Amino acid sequence: MDPRPIGIFDSGFGGLTIVRALVDLVPNESLVYFGDSARYPYGPRRPDEIVEFSHQIAEYLTEAYDVKMLIVACNTASSVALDSLKERFSLPILGVIAPGARSAVAASSSGRLGVIGTVGTIASGAYQKEVEALDPTIELTCAACPGLVEFVEAGETDSEQVRVLAARLLHPVKNAKVDTLLLGCTHYPFLARVIQDVVGRDVVLISSAEETAFEVSELLAKSGLSGREDRAGKYVFLSSGDPERFKELGHRLLGPELEDAKQVVWEGSS
Repeated sequence: MDPRPIGIFDSGFGGLTIVRALVDLVPNESLVYFGDSARYPYGPRRPDEIVEFSHQIAEYLTEAYDVKMLIVACNTASSVALDSLKERFSLPILGVIAPGARSAVAASSSGRLGVIGTVGTIASGAYQKEVEALDPTIELTCAACPGLVEFVEAGETDSEQVRVLAARLLHPVKNAKVDTLLLGCTHYPFLARVIQDVVGRDVVLISSAEETAFEVSELLAKSGLSGREDRAGKYVFLSSGDPERFKELGHRLLGPELEDAKQVVWEGSS
């Protein structure tokens, strides 16, 4: 038994979809979530910036909270920083690319698969490489969706504006007649209703967040890192941005587990 918490980080609120899945799946595990709201969105940023931010957050979570495992909940960070994080830190580190890709490939019956993500995630080619390795016969259609993360971060998950934008951005995957669509950004499950309406009810949506949570559960059991089963987990929420806004919107997106948020201010920032 290992009572230490699991560390999770994302560019903002998106990783709360993984928190929700973990709270439901392994309620005995304690979690420390870091939302880098002061520096979101990661999607348009340079890869070296994302690597720098990811290492900074990972170092903070390991030193301040002694996390036993780290989940890179941001698809953009997973696509460019995961390997370097694994090289530097000696604890289990999971990204969201591989679990989502495996589930999406398995779910597709026609072999026509779609992936949507941020500009940075799609441009990295991470999902393309993962799907190619899993099944080279898959017809993969990828679409970058700039702007969707910003709607979630603003708390707009079902407005007319987000529906109009989603319809335009998702046109390539809808036109490709995919039967399965992988939500390659942990923010996107908050827009699942809008996305489903655009692509049609016959398209299966796969959440990389939920699939990552299943993989975490399996790894905990196999590695002996599981927390005590007779105690409920405790949750800490951190933000580099406004903690009051993070608490208010995060509570609305996640639920009652997010009662408070603490601010982390990096040295040299205001």
